[in-house]
Amino acid sequence: MVDIINNIIKQGEKINTEFKEAKQQLPKNLFETVCAFLNRFGGNILLGIKDNKDITGVDEKSVAQMKKDFANLCNNPSKISPTVYLNIAEYKIKGKTVLYINVPDSPEVHRSGGRIYDRNEDGDFDITDNSNLVLDMYLRKKEVHIEDKIFPYATMENLREDLFEKARRWAILKNENHPWKNMTNEQIIKSSGLYREDVMTKEKGLTLAAILLFGKDEIIMSCLSHFKTDAIYRNENMDRYDDRDVIITNLIDSYERLMQFVQKHTNDKFYLEGSHSVSIRDKIARELCCNLLIHRELTSGITSRLIITKDSIYTENPNMPRMRGFITVKNCIPYSKNPKIAKIFREIGLADELGSGVRNITNYSEIYSGKEPIFEEGDLFKATVPLVKVLNDMTVAEVNKMTVKELNASLIGNSKAYNKAQVQAHDKAHVDINIKIIEFCNKEKNIFEIMEYIGYKNRTRFRRDYIKPLVEKGLLKMTIPDKPTSKNQKYISK
Repeated sequence: MVDIINNIIKQGEKINTEFKEAKQQLPKNLFETVCAFLNRFGGNILLGIKDNKDITGVDEKSVAQMKKDFANLCNNPSKISPTVYLNIAEYKIKGKTVLYINVPDSPEVHRSGGRIYDRNEDGDFDITDNSNLVLDMYLRKKEVHIEDKIFPYATMENLREDLFEKARRWAILKNENHPWKNMTNEQIIKSSGLYREDVMTKEKGLTLAAILLFGKDEIIMSCLSHFKTDAIYRNENMDRYDDRDVIITNLIDSYERLMQFVQKHTNDKFYLEGSHSVSIRDKIARELCCNLLIHRELTSGITSRLIITKDSIYTENPNMPRMRGFITVKNCIPYSKNPKIAKIFREIGLADELGSGVRNITNYSEIYSGKEPIFEEGDLFKATVPLVKVLNDMTVAEVNKMTVKELNASLIGNSKAYNKAQVQAHDKAHVDINIKIIEFCNKEKNIFEIMEYIGYKNRTRFRRDYIKPLVEKGLLKMTIPDKPTSKNQKYISK
């Protein structure tokens, strides 16, 4: 998270980023910015940083009180109305304490101190007295967030008790002091904005978001008959499928079934993230599956799909585009299509802050397969993540069954065939040395240079166990092939 905050600081203030100095107390205009972000696209607020990016920090002795004050003010209607539940976290940035607040886009129009604020590139603006801008805001909110549609005749009996227990358990695992720990199911629903009253029609009840998250299957189909997610595996039968899971159920169970489908049909790779071993495959799958469920355009009858082939994991989601074309980490402008649903996923630890998906998938894809993912926004939001390609198109499971001798006999191509994401063999150390030799010999090297690089001292054994097999397989070439034992002999992998 520190890297993410450093990147936010580096980019400077913009429509979804605000810096504020704060030493011992919250800035007086903090909730004007909170209100503006809620009313626009959401954003990040960093306390303890000047507008020019200078990090001044927050007084460490004041942090606890500032966090307590912020939580209280979030629940104070005279400060922000409707009230919101937001987190404030502290981080050490360049030795100084910085407070970080992530504000989601809200489906409602909020006021701070009785005034309506909106956001643009230059900051927060009071639009209360501009009836046209206020009307535009109400129309924008009403049109975009179908997740807030009220179903007045739906009751708590239409929701599943076990899903609340699962969500509560996951939230507590993420934060042992999570407020849901001591809340009833009804309190969770209301505090999360999943029960609302329309101030214009006086209609009140559970929202579509509540039903999609916690509802029984029959109530989901009654409220949104086209709601479905299709998971397809194509390996041999490319016209149809080799395996398929048509998922018609709540979002929480849908997430688990999508993850299980990806785990069933893709290779895994474990990676040290700090001191912890993590599954890169699961990291990528988590982002793809969450995006498929959180950010779909619910008004569309198009089915969301996850497709796995030999070459990639591909997802497509019905979308109401705010731009068209390819998306990268640099040009991505985060926008939550269903902020209430996204908020619940964040609370239970299945999603991170808004905009993290593109960045995380890009980072993990490069580790997993060495290739960049492709994101395209249009009437469908499409994401393609390249999969690991292994020896002669064998799966990692097949490679794992091979002996080292069989593995070495199968190696073809160049160093890319040895990528650690592709090989999890019995004698991993032996394979790793082969990788290092091939990559090191991208320019001509003699045997002593190679041995020194690898840390190997026995030249006879090194030549027998490594150099000779690699030369025989065509993975290394001799610069003097007619004189294999020449003292001037060098090796190159190109």
